[in-house]
Amino acid sequence: MGAAISGIADSPVTILVDDDATVRDALEELLNSVGIDTMSFSSGQELLDAKLPDRPGCLVLDVRMPGLSGLDLQNLLATKGILTPIVFLTGHGDIAMSVQAMKAGAVDFLTKPVRDQTFLDAVSTAIANDVARRAASTVSRKNATLYETLTPREREVLRLVVSGAMNKQIASDLGISEITVKLHRSNMTKKMNARSISHLFNIWQSLPADIR
Repeated sequence: MGAAISGIADSPVTILVDDDATVRDALEELLNSVGIDTMSFSSGQELLDAKLPDRPGCLVLDVRMPGLSGLDLQNLLATKGILTPIVFLTGHGDIAMSVQAMKAGAVDFLTKPVRDQTFLDAVSTAIANDVARRAASTVSRKNATLYETLTPREREVLRLVVSGAMNKQIASDLGISEITVKLHRSNMTKKMNARSISHLFNIWQSLPADIR
């Protein structure tokens, strides 16, 4: 197994899984040459057995390997809730396999031999996707924490506000006065750190689905 070349916690890392050591070494050398940290494994099972760093990055998977195939590994990782973006490499281009991989969320499906720049572009896109996903997840957790500070009534008001209801309609729906609605609305907006109605709506949209 190859190791990451730096210990910077937030720097991206590309994890390579290919049973061909020559391919792994060549890809590691290419990625390291442009400053991208790498780890490498010779099989899907070796990857599953490893303790992976909690860092942004992507997976580069060979499609055909002894034991778990790249597509098998993609499915297993999904069931474990591991959402790291995947770039597939194959020496056996197959349209059906590429369609299956892309439908399951792969960033790209490349056929060996692949041009260096094409490979680096795919990896860069995958890493950017993971950075964005992690940032969105951080915002979601932060906003969920703010949501937990709301009273039950403030949560009801929030749901109605983001649905587009005006104060008069909210008052009617909840059986309270408009003045009380305005008070709850003001408190709720402050607790959620919302700067405007549109900002409040964006905060609402970022909350986990089980809250919304």
